[in-house]
Amino acid sequence: MRMLTRLGLLAALLLGLTSCGINAIPTYEEQAAAAWSQVLNQYKRRTDLIPNLVSTVQGAADFERGTLNDVVEARASVNQMRLPDDILTNPGAFQQFEQLQGQLGGALSRLLVTVEAYPQIQTSQNFLALQSQIEGTENRIAVARRDYIEAVRLYNTELKTFPGRIWKMILYGEAEPMQTFTVSEEETAVPKVDFGNSGD
Repeated sequence: MRMLTRLGLLAALLLGLTSCGINAIPTYEEQAAAAWSQVLNQYKRRTDLIPNLVSTVQGAADFERGTLNDVVEARASVNQMRLPDDILTNPGAFQQFEQLQGQLGGALSRLLVTVEAYPQIQTSQNFLALQSQIEGTENRIAVARRDYIEAVRLYNTELKTFPGRIWKMILYGEAEPMQTFTVSEEETAVPKVDFGNSGD
């Protein structure tokens, strides 16, 4: 009878531990890490498409070389950055990564806008296919970033709230808040519109 009582108490204790949030921190940490991997996959996909886009656009003899060089240099900067193991909890490294990706995205956007002035490029089947792939990749990047931001929100909230704070102190002392993406001032600035009557 004592053995059954002990087993019953042990089962109740284990059930209580599983429902009290003891596994929430590592669970949310793994979800955030998986979401981060998806972000990296999508950024890599974009980076891999750029050489084909550049070679397609280079075919236009009079194409603006400065715009093309900006894309090539931004891609090189992204590829040269070595991501430290602690990038998700290292504000400086995360900000540098975000900045380089932002520069590449901006240069790529300028390139696609500049191409509009070159009908011979716009009608190229290679360019149209690449443009479609890049637009799709940009959408995937946005979704991956959104999913990562949500995963980090859950993880960071768990570290700051009860009972997560208790479990962090007892079992997960090495757990640090993760970094998340921000929006640059350029992206939030309201565009100035001038219809040519500013002097009136």
